[in-house]
Amino acid sequence: MILPVIMAGGSGSRLWPLSRQQFPKQFLTLLGSDSMLQTTVQRLNAIEHAPALVICNEEHRFSVAEQFRANSIQTSGIILEPVGRNTAPAIALAAMKALNSDNDPLLLVLAADHVIKDEAAFCSSVKQAVSFAQADKLVTFGIVPTAPETGYGYIKRGNMQSDNIGFNVAQFVEKPNLETAQDYLSSGEYYWNSGMFLFKASTYLTELKTHRPDMFNACAQAMKATRADLDFIRVDKVAFEACPNDSIDYAVMERTENAVVVPMDCGWSDVGSWSSLWDVSDKDEFGNVCRGDVINIDTHNTYVNASEKLVTTIGLDDVVVVETKDAILVAKQSEVQQVKKIVEKLKAEQRSEWQHHREVYRPWGKFDSIDNGERFQVKRITVNPGEKLSIQMHHHRAEHWIVVTGTAKVTNGDKEILLTENQSTYIPVGVIHALENPGRVPLELIEVQSGSYLGEDDIVRFEDRYGRI
Repeated sequence: MILPVIMAGGSGSRLWPLSRQQFPKQFLTLLGSDSMLQTTVQRLNAIEHAPALVICNEEHRFSVAEQFRANSIQTSGIILEPVGRNTAPAIALAAMKALNSDNDPLLLVLAADHVIKDEAAFCSSVKQAVSFAQADKLVTFGIVPTAPETGYGYIKRGNMQSDNIGFNVAQFVEKPNLETAQDYLSSGEYYWNSGMFLFKASTYLTELKTHRPDMFNACAQAMKATRADLDFIRVDKVAFEACPNDSIDYAVMERTENAVVVPMDCGWSDVGSWSSLWDVSDKDEFGNVCRGDVINIDTHNTYVNASEKLVTTIGLDDVVVVETKDAILVAKQSEVQQVKKIVEKLKAEQRSEWQHHREVYRPWGKFDSIDNGERFQVKRITVNPGEKLSIQMHHHRAEHWIVVTGTAKVTNGDKEILLTENQSTYIPVGVIHALENPGRVPLELIEVQSGSYLGEDDIVRFEDRYGRI
């Protein structure tokens, strides 16, 4: 049985301002109607497989769980990394978890943020690779190159394994310069390194133990003290923090004698920039890609993403325009790699726009920071049906809640009340309170905060169904 292992990490810098540190690109809807994470799982429908095992970091856990819940997708668990240690340890955790719950599944390791246009070709290559994985090979999928791309690593193929389907891996090579990439393309012996793999859980762990016993032992120690938390699997933090940081390529694939590359020609992209997203998107007759409310006049070969407002352009060519509630990016397509510099500058200046959107998702719903000033802040809060915020109090702020739609069950000190549309309540500083949606439709309310300090860290939680105490 194939067990998909979805790597759902990411820093959220390359597709800023749509992507943020707390909401990176795997959670975005960039093509079609589903997020990249949801699409990654759905493209596996033509392959017989177990529910996916997902690996993500602590701060993204509720976004992952909500995206699976929204599409009624089952998982085999969501493993939380206490700290980032790159792909080799993350896959080791998944392999150890898989061996605890299954005989010895084939792990299909996939990134959650790749675009694949030809899903039939993708599934065909995976099926072709199964026999190699069952024979204790470590399969990597090499993307058939379509251009001398300098932004990807490459894999050089060696001797053929069988019927032009698989080849021994001769060499992994780093991102080349343009001249070298052109030589790779013309030789026909090189593939783009996709970062996708297929192998037995036991095979991977054997290779890791052989080549990186320090990493194997740290991961094994971390898995000895796992505990369940809602949909999540928590590993021992201290043990995992002691694990070395390394990728699967460096730790295992470049060292093993059993690496096989299976070619894959499926319209693949890692969507590493706004220009690469323009490349893989459907375009109008003028070469433009438009999402949202957009009007273009005399504009060509331009990517425009309007999240909230009407965006109009006149006379643009080869430009990227991305609008969100709190930021706008305008850049030449040829310069979009410098978006990271914007994120670094925002971070250095301690601005919030690098980290999260104005609209922030929580396990119970979301809030949108509508307005703020000295000693006040206004939020629009949405609580999903049946969900409840933690029982909490604040040392520095008071809150006034006004219900817009739905029904709110409110704990305010020693009182418990029901509020409906146009009703409100006031919560003084230091009073223990809670908010719950007992109804069947989303609860929406306006929250007005006032006080000397309005930060999100001024929350003392006494009880929380989402394990945040």
